[in-house]
Amino acid sequence: MEDALNAVVLLANFALVPGIAYGSQLALGALGVTLVFAVLRFSNFAHGETMSFGAMVTIFGTWGLQSAGVTLGPLPVALLALPLGIAVTVGLVLATDRVVYRYYRERRSVQVIFIIASIGVMFVTAGLIRFLIGPDDQIFTDGARFVVSVREFREWTGLREGLALKTTQVVTLVAAMACVVALFLFLQRTRTGKAMRAYADNEDLATLSGIDAGRVVLIAWTLSATLAVIAGTLYGLDKSYKPFVFQELLLPIFAAAIVGGLGSPVGAIVGGYLIAFAEVLFTYPYTRVLGYLLPEAWQPDGLVQLIGTEYKFAVAFVILVITLILRPTGLFNRRSA
Repeated sequence: MEDALNAVVLLANFALVPGIAYGSQLALGALGVTLVFAVLRFSNFAHGETMSFGAMVTIFGTWGLQSAGVTLGPLPVALLALPLGIAVTVGLVLATDRVVYRYYRERRSVQVIFIIASIGVMFVTAGLIRFLIGPDDQIFTDGARFVVSVREFREWTGLREGLALKTTQVVTLVAAMACVVALFLFLQRTRTGKAMRAYADNEDLATLSGIDAGRVVLIAWTLSATLAVIAGTLYGLDKSYKPFVFQELLLPIFAAAIVGGLGSPVGAIVGGYLIAFAEVLFTYPYTRVLGYLLPEAWQPDGLVQLIGTEYKFAVAFVILVITLILRPTGLFNRRSA
């Protein structure tokens, strides 16, 4: 029995807990993508760089607070700098919409034009980020590293294996839950949220009903940018800030949104956790887990890894392809949100 408990704790420590944190980050990113798609009806390929830009501004704010001696106890100071990152990023996104996207929206251009424009915005934003903060990794986490450390868990339980809960993982989960609850309350309970849902269902009918299309677009961009900044900052806190990694994150984020059903907030959340756990569990080496569960004569010599960690993003790609073949509309459609 103790061996089975050790196996469960080992799997939870290196796969389940990181999977929950990573899934929360992907879910928030996918929510931003699906909001833009639902309202503006195009896939925003600049979303990854929006996450990166927001995280960068938050890092600058964090450095300023840290140099002034500001602390937040066991929590990272980046939480105090987050409003600055959100405000600056929302301003950038709204300016981009005014300068770039509104021109094509007024002319009712086809989706591919918006996609090409978003790719251009992606490269310009990426260049700006590299110019401002450089290409190197940045560590900006402070406060307490662990809520529960491996040593403390071992002392409490007497097990051989330990479970560590990082502060950033707990912050990620709490922040993600708060954002999801706030977003769904906004969409379901407020007049503006209902107007956004009506506009997403039928743009022409909503406009004829007196809904201000310009205001709906502005709010959609604001919500998308806010979610992007929170997701990017949480990802940077949990791991580290790497300017180049956010372009790579576009694949699992879009995979999460498409698997769940583009335009569906519920689908974005489900898709985010599905993609995250698939990536983590397919690349996790099960040698030690099987060592606790199997007789000594049957214990494997290799890593017992389904695929290497360097192919992590390939898991998201395969799931995306399978979804497009078997269920192109995703697990949920927009009307089910």
